[in-house]
Amino acid sequence: MAGMDSDLRRGSVQALILSLLQEGPMYGYQLSKELQRRSMGYFEFKEGTLYPALHRMEKQGLLRGEWQVVDEGPSRKFYHLTADGLRELARSRKDWATFTDRLLAVLGTGE
Repeated sequence: MAGMDSDLRRGSVQALILSLLQEGPMYGYQLSKELQRRSMGYFEFKEGTLYPALHRMEKQGLLRGEWQVVDEGPSRKFYHLTADGLRELARSRKDWATFTDRLLAVLGTGE
């Protein structure tokens, strides 16, 4: 990630995480891989980006983390969306829709 592209991606981390967790609980690595898959590789968050965001959002009450023992491998911390997280997701969707609409109005279609 470099320059403005990097800033835009960083600014979208919270909304992307909340959006995925609305579908159900996930652990960090699972979130990372799902974001990468759905964005066709555009969103590739390393541990240094993803986990600090998850911890910050948990402290803010947007997520609830819960350690679970799994059949194979070490225990994993699954993140669940809270009611506050759901409200924040709705606000973020509205903000991003407005931002995108206004940005495209200025940029035009390029034709």
